[in-house]
Amino acid sequence: MGDILKEVLEIVGERRISLACFEGANIVLYTKDKDFFLDNKGIIRKAVDEFKKRVELRPDSSICLAQDKTKKMIEKLIPEEAGLSQIIFDPQRSQVIIETEKPGLAIGKQGATLREIREQTLWIPLIRRTPAIKSELIENIRAVLYENNDFRRKFLDKTGKRIYSGWTRGKRQEWIRVSFMGAARQVGRSAVLLQTPESRVLLDCGVDVSAGDEAAYPHFELPELNVEELDAVIITHSHVDHSGLLPLLFKYGYKGPIYCTEPTRDVMSLLQLDMIKIMRAEGKEPLFSSDDIKEMVKHTICLDFDEVTDITPDVRITLYNAGHILGSAMVHMHIGNGLHNMLFTGDFKYERSNLLEGAVTKFPRLETLMMEATYGGKENVLPSRKDSEQEVAEIITNTIKRGGKILMPVLGSGRAQEVLLIIEKMVKEGIMPKVPVFIDGMVWDITAIHTAYPEFLNSKVRKQIFHKDSNPFLAEFFSRVGSQKERKQICEEQGPCIILATSGMMVGGPSVQYFKALAENKNNSLVFTCYLGPGTLAQRLALGEREIGFEIGKNKREMIKVKMDIHKLDGFTGHAGRNELINFVGACEPKPRKVVIVHGESRRCLDLASSLHKKYKVETSAPRNLESVRLR
Repeated sequence: MGDILKEVLEIVGERRISLACFEGANIVLYTKDKDFFLDNKGIIRKAVDEFKKRVELRPDSSICLAQDKTKKMIEKLIPEEAGLSQIIFDPQRSQVIIETEKPGLAIGKQGATLREIREQTLWIPLIRRTPAIKSELIENIRAVLYENNDFRRKFLDKTGKRIYSGWTRGKRQEWIRVSFMGAARQVGRSAVLLQTPESRVLLDCGVDVSAGDEAAYPHFELPELNVEELDAVIITHSHVDHSGLLPLLFKYGYKGPIYCTEPTRDVMSLLQLDMIKIMRAEGKEPLFSSDDIKEMVKHTICLDFDEVTDITPDVRITLYNAGHILGSAMVHMHIGNGLHNMLFTGDFKYERSNLLEGAVTKFPRLETLMMEATYGGKENVLPSRKDSEQEVAEIITNTIKRGGKILMPVLGSGRAQEVLLIIEKMVKEGIMPKVPVFIDGMVWDITAIHTAYPEFLNSKVRKQIFHKDSNPFLAEFFSRVGSQKERKQICEEQGPCIILATSGMMVGGPSVQYFKALAENKNNSLVFTCYLGPGTLAQRLALGEREIGFEIGKNKREMIKVKMDIHKLDGFTGHAGRNELINFVGACEPKPRKVVIVHGESRRCLDLASSLHKKYKVETSAPRNLESVRLR
């Protein structure tokens, strides 16, 4: 593409621009000309049309109104009923972030208020919704970004220079190769390396929490992998089996960009901090530090669904809704200037859930589909959501009638919020009695993040969150558990209740503590709603083990006889069941020529690959870890 900045300046007029730089794949121009900033007479649109890239015009900070005067102006212009909560200045980008409870009122009719702020102050106003539940984590992440504004500006400019550098790694050839570092014929440690003559891109970087030692980590020893030569990392969603080892890359010397959605960035940061906490509690040395997580946040470029962006000279990506958890994305990759198009699904849910819209099936082009098979086996025909909701209502009602407690070990992100919505709905409709619901572990923090990003939820929940009085996550019978003392009180003094606690597979976390206290009472119930990894305590209990030993000190074991009822409900999973997986492939437009099956137990991957080949007459494969597949 040559020197794109020079070519853009030729159209816009170099004398008008004080600085031209990149923000990733976007081109940003700063001007000291007030009149040109307020009305560029379509010149920027002309540059966009010419280069088919996002070109943004901003005021040079030297012409912006002083921050104290701007703050007073904003407070005057934003109507009181909009609920103004915070004003944050980003002087490096000449932007001001305005947080309000009701963004629509702050924006004004057809953007009138924003336009007036822009004209009066010359700052670019950005409106953000104030989260319905305060999130310290979101505030900390935003603080890291604002504190490192100068670093971010340089980093994003460097990223853009790499994207527009043209072919730099020798003679232009045309081939595409993917190598599987993890999650091939297994669930967990998702990591796929995509290579072209020009690019090295890593898709996901997860850990298998149900495995021990080295089997938990992706194959970083892959000969093709040099962390320092990676051009980009893309994270499909925040679950630790897809994002848990990302900070480790920065410890190993990675300095490039991470691409994901905003909710994914926030939730994965929280889960990674929790990994450090759990490892320390178990007397282990954490794999990375909070400083490594901070580096990850500083290097993250967040994308919205359907936003197209170049990430290297020959790879362009678009993130599409995957329907799995908040912010989860399927990655569409346009490789080699139209040479090949691949969709990497990550984990996805094809059907609409109580929380999210279902996964997208329409794409511009599609030759290779790389999809998960967590529930891809013949036996994985999942019950309907309606039947599952009825079953959980009966379990809860029967347990409460006999004076028991219901323990639901959940994944912090996804299933927990889905279950909260279901409970709130069933209480409202009188299907089950109203009892206290205690929320323990990271569930509360992640629920707060859900309220910060309602645009990623389905239309029904989004509308409820927009109206404070009907926000389902703020139901008065939901309570946060904040201490060991409160846990003890719930187990020993509290009457019938529901407890949602992490971790979902019972490999640590508060769910194990509650289990130890409640397991020997036959009136209580244990309800699993998520995938249970092989060998985990949760799976052992679901398979019928009724005597469990715990280490309580050197050479000492505590034996617990399990008398509580145990139920495994597959209908609440955030993964597509077998029929959904098959129907998803059939619904894809255009139809893929090749389907590569990953992220499933070996038998399920092979079974799904065989079934898809027979049904759709499409080429399928189920590679193993450390294998490579050439796509072109």
